[in-house]
Amino acid sequence: MTQFSNKSYDLEERTAKFGEEIILFCRALAQDNISGPIINQLVRSATSIGANYMEANGASSKKDFANKIFICKKESQETKHWIRMMVNCFPGQVEELRRLWREAQELTMIFQKITSSLRNTVC
Repeated sequence: MTQFSNKSYDLEERTAKFGEEIILFCRALAQDNISGPIINQLVRSATSIGANYMEANGASSKKDFANKIFICKKESQETKHWIRMMVNCFPGQVEELRRLWREAQELTMIFQKITSSLRNTVC
């Protein structure tokens, strides 16, 4: 069996790195009354993906694992929403926001695949 050395296959690392990238990106932004709450929501949802993935890895049952993975998917979808809102707050950051959105989309698709696969094995 071939082992992958590519970190993109390590979801624990990938979700943590994504959260870190969001934090670093948001720290560099000037906040006002409109952008501040949106930045806060983005940081919360993006960092929650990795936290819930860590919880999934420590799940007490297959059902608990499936639930935590589903939450990962929901948080990555929510993150895409907040990134979309950020485009309106920071139009000069469109390229970086587009890159971050693509990563959130890939995570969404990964977690969707996991939840779909689990649907047939978990009651």
